[in-house]
Amino acid sequence: MKISETPVTLLIADSQYLITESLKYILQNEGRFIVDKVVTEKSELMKELKIRNISLLILDHSLIDIGSISELKEITGSFPDLKVLVISNNVTKPELIELNSAGINDIILKTADKEEIFEALDAALKGKKYYSNELMDLLFEVNDKKNPGDETGQLTISEIEIVRLISEGLTTKEIASRKFISFHTVISHRKNIFRKLHVTSISELIMYSIKAGWINTIEYHI
Repeated sequence: MKISETPVTLLIADSQYLITESLKYILQNEGRFIVDKVVTEKSELMKELKIRNISLLILDHSLIDIGSISELKEITGSFPDLKVLVISNNVTKPELIELNSAGINDIILKTADKEEIFEALDAALKGKKYYSNELMDLLFEVNDKKNPGDETGQLTISEIEIVRLISEGLTTKEIASRKFISFHTVISHRKNIFRKLHVTSISELIMYSIKAGWINTIEYHI
């Protein structure tokens, strides 16, 4: 689905040559993105953000001279309309927590395939959260530890993904098509989700998911 008729201007900040060149090739061939600049240092990054109208920054903060995530927060805070997608070789649990606290809600690994890259880009441009499946595991562990006495909420990664699709307003048929599974499999997942979370309606499911940190309030309309 197209985000805009006008091509979106992206900036890549990363010092891994093969990664940046591959990203440029994939994105430019898509036709709806403009990627004519790659920066490898913080000074270059700041210069480009100040002089150009960048819609989305694709960044590996660990590979340019940004000293900490708090420093990254200061940078992004200076450009409130800037969308940020972090793409990294590895993200630890503490880093994931800190990135979330800094307002960075779109994070994928460099092992992501083409489809996942574009899903993450679209989510970031819409102001939605997006995490690689591996990072969803970490996020779920974080939320689980916040509620150690809670017997509910033990959803699988696939079930959490279905919760997010439900929050977007997709029908059962649309979810089945998106995930390449049968209509009846989605129905089964929905029943398991409601049973595990002890909810009885979509509204209750959405509110539970917001509290658990799986979705943002801006991602749905009850």
